[in-house]
Amino acid sequence: MIEQRYNFPSKLRLKNPAEYKKVFGKPVKSSDEYFTLLAIKNDYDHPRLGLAIAKKNIKRAVDRNIIKRTVRENFRSQQQKIGNIDVVVLARKEALNVPIELLRKSLEKHWLRLVSRCASYS
Repeated sequence: MIEQRYNFPSKLRLKNPAEYKKVFGKPVKSSDEYFTLLAIKNDYDHPRLGLAIAKKNIKRAVDRNIIKRTVRENFRSQQQKIGNIDVVVLARKEALNVPIELLRKSLEKHWLRLVSRCASYS
Protein backbone atom coordinates (compact mmCIF):
# COMPACT_ATOMS: atom_id res chain seq x y z
CA MET A 1 0.00 0.00 0.00
CA ILE A 2 1.26 3.47 -0.89
CA GLU A 3 1.57 5.87 2.00
CA GLN A 4 -0.03 9.24 1.36
CA ARG A 5 1.63 12.23 2.95
CA TYR A 6 -0.37 15.26 4.00
CA ASN A 7 2.42 17.58 5.09
CA PHE A 8 3.25 21.07 3.82
CA PRO A 9 7.00 21.21 3.09
CA SER A 10 8.78 24.13 1.50
CA LYS A 11 8.54 22.63 -2.01
CA LEU A 12 4.73 22.98 -1.89
CA ARG A 13 4.84 26.76 -1.41
CA LEU A 14 5.14 29.70 -3.75
CA LYS A 15 8.02 31.63 -2.24
CA ASN A 16 9.30 34.52 -4.33
CA PRO A 17 7.55 37.37 -6.15
CA ALA A 18 8.40 35.92 -9.58
CA GLU A 19 6.41 32.77 -8.81
CA TYR A 20 3.41 34.83 -7.71
CA LYS A 21 3.73 37.09 -10.75
CA LYS A 22 3.62 34.07 -13.04
CA VAL A 23 0.30 32.97 -11.50
CA PHE A 24 -1.17 36.48 -11.63
CA GLY A 25 -0.14 36.80 -15.31
CA LYS A 26 -2.72 34.64 -17.06
CA PRO A 27 -4.55 32.50 -14.51
CA VAL A 28 -7.52 30.20 -14.49
CA LYS A 29 -9.93 31.73 -11.93
CA SER A 30 -12.42 30.34 -9.49
CA SER A 31 -14.46 32.70 -7.28
CA ASP A 32 -17.23 32.71 -4.76
CA GLU A 33 -18.28 35.03 -1.94
CA TYR A 34 -15.36 34.00 0.31
CA PHE A 35 -12.36 33.38 -1.93
CA THR A 36 -10.86 33.99 -5.33
CA LEU A 37 -8.38 31.34 -6.43
CA LEU A 38 -5.98 31.85 -9.32
CA ALA A 39 -4.17 28.88 -10.83
CA ILE A 40 -1.83 27.85 -13.62
CA LYS A 41 -0.21 24.55 -14.51
CA ASN A 42 3.35 24.12 -13.26
CA ASP A 43 6.29 22.01 -14.41
CA TYR A 44 6.55 20.02 -11.17
CA ASP A 45 4.86 16.80 -10.15
CA HIS A 46 3.10 18.42 -7.18
CA PRO A 47 0.83 21.40 -6.47
CA ARG A 48 2.13 24.62 -4.89
CA LEU A 49 0.19 27.12 -2.79
CA GLY A 50 0.54 30.86 -2.33
CA LEU A 51 -1.53 33.02 -0.01
CA ALA A 52 -2.38 36.68 -0.59
CA ILE A 53 -4.61 37.66 2.30
CA ALA A 54 -4.79 41.46 2.16
CA LYS A 55 -4.89 43.71 5.22
CA LYS A 56 -7.33 45.86 3.28
CA ASN A 57 -9.91 43.04 3.33
CA ILE A 58 -9.14 41.33 6.64
CA LYS A 59 -7.98 43.99 9.09
CA ARG A 60 -6.92 42.00 12.15
CA ALA A 61 -3.82 39.79 12.01
CA VAL A 62 -5.58 37.15 14.12
CA ASP A 63 -8.34 36.84 11.53
CA ARG A 64 -5.86 36.71 8.62
CA ASN A 65 -3.93 33.95 10.38
CA ILE A 66 -7.07 31.89 11.00
CA ILE A 67 -7.97 32.10 7.32
CA LYS A 68 -4.42 31.23 6.23
CA ARG A 69 -4.31 28.28 8.62
CA THR A 70 -7.65 27.02 7.29
CA VAL A 71 -6.51 27.30 3.67
CA ARG A 72 -3.20 25.52 4.37
CA GLU A 73 -4.91 22.72 6.28
CA ASN A 74 -7.44 22.19 3.49
CA PHE A 75 -4.68 22.29 0.85
CA ARG A 76 -2.70 19.65 2.76
CA SER A 77 -5.66 17.30 2.92
CA GLN A 78 -6.52 17.77 -0.78
CA GLN A 79 -3.01 17.95 -2.30
CA GLN A 80 -3.11 14.37 -3.60
CA LYS A 81 -6.14 15.24 -5.76
CA ILE A 82 -4.98 18.64 -6.99
CA GLY A 83 -2.19 17.65 -9.39
CA ASN A 84 0.53 19.90 -10.75
CA ILE A 85 -0.84 23.43 -10.50
CA ASP A 86 0.27 26.62 -8.77
CA VAL A 87 -2.55 28.24 -6.80
CA VAL A 88 -2.80 31.68 -5.19
CA VAL A 89 -5.65 32.16 -2.73
CA LEU A 90 -7.14 35.62 -2.18
CA ALA A 91 -9.63 36.11 0.66
CA ARG A 92 -12.60 38.45 0.49
CA LYS A 93 -14.09 40.51 3.33
CA GLU A 94 -16.99 38.07 3.54
CA ALA A 95 -14.64 35.29 4.71
CA LEU A 96 -14.46 37.07 8.05
CA ASN A 97 -16.81 35.83 10.80
CA VAL A 98 -17.94 32.79 8.81
CA PRO A 99 -17.82 29.30 10.33
CA ILE A 100 -14.61 27.51 9.37
CA GLU A 101 -16.56 24.52 8.08
CA LEU A 102 -18.19 26.77 5.48
CA LEU A 103 -14.75 27.99 4.37
CA ARG A 104 -13.53 24.39 4.07
CA LYS A 105 -16.47 23.41 1.87
CA SER A 106 -15.89 26.45 -0.31
CA LEU A 107 -12.21 25.58 -0.74
CA GLU A 108 -12.97 21.95 -1.63
CA LYS A 109 -15.27 23.13 -4.42
CA HIS A 110 -12.55 25.49 -5.66
CA TRP A 111 -9.90 22.74 -5.77
CA LEU A 112 -12.14 20.52 -7.89
CA ARG A 113 -13.10 23.37 -10.19
CA LEU A 114 -9.48 24.46 -10.70
CA VAL A 115 -8.26 20.94 -11.43
CA SER A 116 -10.86 20.47 -14.17
CA ARG A 117 -10.30 23.96 -15.64
CA CYS A 118 -6.52 23.66 -15.68
CA ALA A 119 -6.75 20.21 -17.29
CA SER A 120 -8.92 21.61 -20.08
CA TYR A 121 -6.53 24.54 -20.67
CA SER A 122 -3.57 22.35 -21.59
